[in-house]
Amino acid sequence: MSEENVPVPGQHADEPHRGGMAQRLNWLRAGVLGANDGIVSVAAIVVGVAGATTGIDAIVVAGLAALVGGAVSMALGEYVSVSSQRDSERALIAKETEELATMPEEEFEELAGLYRAKGLSEKTAYLVATELTEHDALRAHLSAELDIDPDDVVSPWHAALASALSFFVGGALPMLTILLPAAYRIPITFAAVIVALGLTGYAAAAIGGSPRWRAALRVVIGGAIALAATFIIGRIFHTTGV
Repeated sequence: MSEENVPVPGQHADEPHRGGMAQRLNWLRAGVLGANDGIVSVAAIVVGVAGATTGIDAIVVAGLAALVGGAVSMALGEYVSVSSQRDSERALIAKETEELATMPEEEFEELAGLYRAKGLSEKTAYLVATELTEHDALRAHLSAELDIDPDDVVSPWHAALASALSFFVGGALPMLTILLPAAYRIPITFAAVIVALGLTGYAAAAIGGSPRWRAALRVVIGGAIALAATFIIGRIFHTTGV
């Protein structure tokens, strides 16, 4: 069994304290949010166009443009955002490495001071700082000072890929339902989108550890408002002939 998977004595099974969590939560978060955005964005566009015309060609073209453009946009946005986070973490790791090499005594005093500030006695704080420094000085300082795990720096590629794929998958749902016969496409698309949004809202809350049904309800209400608004706009354009 690898060190990463060795259970920590006293650790609860449902509390993930071991390595790799930043990476996993990073792409899970990007995936769930990407799916949610794909569902809402594509559904709002195809419903809006369907409100203005029953011509399936116009609906499909608008939907495909939203699907592809949205997936690319989500991937680029996640890549830029997570790249900035990764670059900041790497810069902090490099800075801490240099400080440990050039001023180890000052860094040791700083580490002990951090543990004193957390409530340890001076003797215990020095003992903890000494043992952690002897084991892995860089890891000890990164954890105590910056809350960074050097083996768990987030990957922008993972986030970008998860976001793009999940947006595409989420957006494919309203694309499929909007292809139904004209009499059924709007109500079935509404129903499918509401159910899907409830699931993604629930999943996002589960990942973040927040109240799940409340989060699902918020997402469902927001999505319903977006669909209703675009459908009304489409009907207005259809009625006025603009």
